[in-house]
Amino acid sequence: MAANDVRASTTPLIERRSIDYIPEAERHGRLLSQFTLWLGANLQITAIVTGALAVVLGGDVFWSLIGLLIGQLLGGGVMALHAAQGPQLGLPQMISSRVQFGVYGAVIPLVLVCLMYVGFSASGSLLAGQAVAQLLHVEDWVGIVLFAGLIMVFTVFGYRVIHGIGRVASVLGVVALIYLFYKLLAGNDVGALLDNKHFSLSSFLLAISLSASWQIAFGPYVADYSRYLPRSTSASKTFWAVGLGSVIGAQASMVFGVFAAALAGSQFAHHEVSFIVGLGGTGIVAALLYFSIAFGKVTVTTLNAYGSFMSIATIISGFRGSRHISSAVRLLYIFLMVSIAAALALLGKDSFLKDFSAFILFLLAFFTPWSAINLVDFYCITKERYDIPALSNPNGRYGRWNLMGIGIYVFGVLIQMPFISTHFYTGPLVASLGDTDISWIIGLLVPAALYYWAAKKWHSAIPEHLILPIEQGAAPTTTNGLAAQA
Repeated sequence: MAANDVRASTTPLIERRSIDYIPEAERHGRLLSQFTLWLGANLQITAIVTGALAVVLGGDVFWSLIGLLIGQLLGGGVMALHAAQGPQLGLPQMISSRVQFGVYGAVIPLVLVCLMYVGFSASGSLLAGQAVAQLLHVEDWVGIVLFAGLIMVFTVFGYRVIHGIGRVASVLGVVALIYLFYKLLAGNDVGALLDNKHFSLSSFLLAISLSASWQIAFGPYVADYSRYLPRSTSASKTFWAVGLGSVIGAQASMVFGVFAAALAGSQFAHHEVSFIVGLGGTGIVAALLYFSIAFGKVTVTTLNAYGSFMSIATIISGFRGSRHISSAVRLLYIFLMVSIAAALALLGKDSFLKDFSAFILFLLAFFTPWSAINLVDFYCITKERYDIPALSNPNGRYGRWNLMGIGIYVFGVLIQMPFISTHFYTGPLVASLGDTDISWIIGLLVPAALYYWAAKKWHSAIPEHLILPIEQGAAPTTTNGLAAQA
């Protein structure tokens, strides 16, 4: 533990690593920081709005709360399994996709991941920008631009600063949410809302899908923040630290969102931030709540911006055959992604709620097959035995394109299409299922089973042990200390 603390204290404030493998000598951090990071990332306004959607889109309070909890547990389990990969591999999450898709083929899910990051960053910038605008008494667009600039600065600093922000945000988020819950419970008859129980299967499954998609959407970058933990860190403890932080934070926020939307009725849409703050009070209390909302969005929006940079860097490095990214290029990537997100926030500020719900549900179709394939391969097929140096070599063990992984992924996306239900696309089988969207369940189970079967028959190139890069001139080693096998 002492050595861990020394490493943390000597780590530069501005992160020097990008998509590089993290050598053991640079590993630091504790599981508590993982818990606080993901707790803080979920105690924020977008999670509140996501929970509210369960009611806004037709669900009742009681069954929405149950559905959201089920979705949190299912999606949080998937997300936490990805987190447990970080300490073992010491790599950003999406780099590991090269095992299943090939060095070039991994670009396919990466491009979609970038779209997700931009979408979530845009939603965060919009809601936080509204809070900043109210706090500073300026126009919404000014608040959005100011918030985007702040995100850019924090993202440039990287890992350590993001974790520090997460710790502060988790404290502020807990205090603000407790206060808002107190005001809501004290001033309204919540019991009457809970007594209104009208079960609808489609609305119930919608609530499950909303929270499951929220959690699964973290999957493509969650290991980016656990990769600095020492390799000796227990995988099960990493799973629980990250999973509990994310599930507790998200469920608390979404429960509040459900009650807020039920009380607000039609007033909620387009006035999400001002209505929530109005529940807490006026004057200095309102100002503090606006500040809490803006700061709460800093953590997760910085996570999204950092993740988008890592994804772009991974795409470029795959074709260059190198994982090194210069500081100037890093800054350029971050500037471009944050700017695009801010522009989308400015363009979509008048129709946020409707578009955001469709966005997160449709995205789920592209990420559940990726999660299924990645997790089955890591835990059931290769069993953590990766050749990490080969991940940067298109001519190496994993090749340029893995047609098996790519084919199953594409099939996993396409098989969901008949079952998807959003306001801009509805599959042909949705009506026969009572307007129920079960696409994400199919997107998890079918690709997982298909990849397991196919990989057992045709998967090759599995090393005998986890092969690590050379550290400080030493011979490459495996996790058990034996010499690595090429």
